[in-house]
Amino acid sequence: MQVGIDLGSRTIKAVALKGGAVLQRRVVESGFEPHRQALQLLGDHPTARVVATGYGRHLMQQHAELDIITEIKAHALGARHLFPHCRTILDVGGQDSKVIQLSENGRIVNFQMNDKCAAGTGRFLEMMAVSLGYGLGEFGLAAGKADASTPINSMCAVFAESEVISLKNRGIPPAEIARSVHLAVASRLAAMVSKTGDCHHLVFTGGVANNKTLVAMLEMALRVPVLVPEDPSITGALGAALHAGCS
Repeated sequence: MQVGIDLGSRTIKAVALKGGAVLQRRVVESGFEPHRQALQLLGDHPTARVVATGYGRHLMQQHAELDIITEIKAHALGARHLFPHCRTILDVGGQDSKVIQLSENGRIVNFQMNDKCAAGTGRFLEMMAVSLGYGLGEFGLAAGKADASTPINSMCAVFAESEVISLKNRGIPPAEIARSVHLAVASRLAAMVSKTGDCHHLVFTGGVANNKTLVAMLEMALRVPVLVPEDPSITGALGAALHAGCS
């Protein structure tokens, strides 16, 4: 049995494989001590070969006998396993967003990462949702139902929040502002993807890929289909588990 564990900024994901099939998948909050949460998840599989990835992989290696791989490699392995023709991966998590470009045979040839600014990440969307009085799931639904939008000029998390508050005070409906935020995020992510030079066979991974409104806006911006795994948040953990089976 092989287990991949992805210690992200907001959640920890674990995937157990046996005979190439997914035996178990778990997602829990990272909490104050993410390595302890991760160790509890691994307690279900004491004899498994484990590979860790994500923000907390080095911390995890200090507390357990396991190998580690980068998030870039983990998401490449996971996405390619789910979509064998995948050439580009857009991974958007809680604190960063990244685009990974693959060769025809699945080798990583290029990637870019936005980890210096919250804009275009799950944290940014969560902040905007809270400022508008929505839960995160409601936020995407509201944006999808709105007919109009008002340009959001700043993608800096701090200034954008101030801009959203200003729009509310002007009487702009919350759903319209929600749509505006989603359009701004989709535009930013589409620009990142376009820089790779190839946005065909694009797979969208990470928890933000559960936002169907954002997926639809990305498709409109890029004019290509966007492929989303059944459970996009576990793609990195799946890739780590696959690596455990090969190493």
